[in-house]
Amino acid sequence: MADKHLEFLDIPRRMPDEIPVAVRIESWGEIYGDYDAENNVEQASRCLDCGNPYCEWKCPVHNYIPNWLKLAEEGRFHEAAELSHQTNPLPEICGRVCPQDRLCEGACTLEDGFGAVTIGAIERQITDTALATGWRPQVAPRVAGKRVAVIGAGPAGLACADRLAMRGIETVVFDRQQEIGGLLTFGIPPFKLDKAVIKTRRMVLEEMGVAFRLGVEIGKDISIDQILEEFDAVFLGLGTYAAVDGGLPGIGLRGVHQALPYLIANVNHLLEISDGYPLIDLSGKQVVVLGGGDTGMDCNRTAIRQGASQVTCAYRRDEANMPGSRREVKNSKDEGVQFLFNRQPVAILGQDHVEGVLIAETELGPADAHGRRSPRNVPGSETVLSADCVILAFGFRPNPPKWLEPLGARLTDRDLVQVAPEGAQLPFQTANAKVFAGGDMVRGSDLVVTAVYEGREAAASILRTLGV
Repeated sequence: MADKHLEFLDIPRRMPDEIPVAVRIESWGEIYGDYDAENNVEQASRCLDCGNPYCEWKCPVHNYIPNWLKLAEEGRFHEAAELSHQTNPLPEICGRVCPQDRLCEGACTLEDGFGAVTIGAIERQITDTALATGWRPQVAPRVAGKRVAVIGAGPAGLACADRLAMRGIETVVFDRQQEIGGLLTFGIPPFKLDKAVIKTRRMVLEEMGVAFRLGVEIGKDISIDQILEEFDAVFLGLGTYAAVDGGLPGIGLRGVHQALPYLIANVNHLLEISDGYPLIDLSGKQVVVLGGGDTGMDCNRTAIRQGASQVTCAYRRDEANMPGSRREVKNSKDEGVQFLFNRQPVAILGQDHVEGVLIAETELGPADAHGRRSPRNVPGSETVLSADCVILAFGFRPNPPKWLEPLGARLTDRDLVQVAPEGAQLPFQTANAKVFAGGDMVRGSDLVVTAVYEGREAAASILRTLGV
């Protein structure tokens, strides 16, 4: 009889089949399929069930990964989904958009030499399969007289609402958009996250008792004072939407676009939503994307699908030091994106419309306290990169609404909402004891899974405040 713990020697890591590049760049669908029953069992069986599972520690929500891999191996998808949901309110989403190569899979014992267990693909399939066959999260009876408002229907807000609803708390989620999800819906392209997945999660949350009030802007359609009066607690999960422009000369030229409006406009076009973001069509354009994170990769691959004649991505560090998912870099390369590493943009050139980007070669200096090596321009190395269009993907910064100050929530010197300040009793509580916050507006632009974690933990603090 074969030793279960040596199966990884005979069974190689295998991702679900990908749609061929020539086909997928002509559409907007997700590029990965699902395992069939046999491959699902095989891939899940590769887990060593380590005594000290590094994958769990590296996962921001600390999923019980070996446990639900074992259940998936046995075909017990409902039980696996229930266990997965105990730690992650949005597992089918994180399974699609998390950079597993830098998190759970990067910490897998098998990663060095044998290939990590395909944790993300199995996580996604567990919940997809369970939901499609009738599984739903277990919800406690409604607690009378307790109401919580969640402002923001992004990953932090949805995670908080999920945990509150599970405990029987009447939860109302407010968002200015017409659909839930925040950047899950409007910022992440559908080839990474099919919008039907978000619609299914909305249906599940509504079945759990969560109410959504969409197309409602706080401070305009309803005052924050009214919300404080009507609800026993408030969670803020507003995200970060203001773009970092890098202060480059020439950013005002026609043909220069910020990443987020570009991505939102494209998703709105695909969803047939008219919401003030005109489509930026890059068909036939020579496109330069500046930035090496996941947002930059999303812009690369969106421009390819729009029919750009050439897409070049310039990044100031080397490939090993890119902040984005290695899988997304590979996907960009596979789809025809050209990369220029160790290149720092100096200025955007042109008279009225962009004509090119002045870039300098860089060399990496010593590592800082966080292990990142800072790039330094090499004198005399400047060259011009031709471009019809430039997309700036340098990241996002907070843009706190005006009603935060009278609410009593304090801001840091970076305009982030301060949680657990002096006088606060609970994690993710603000200076206003009735108000909690989490996600990007607290920590700065970060991963979906970290926002999910903070929404989950903030909900735990709210439940303690409510005495539930």
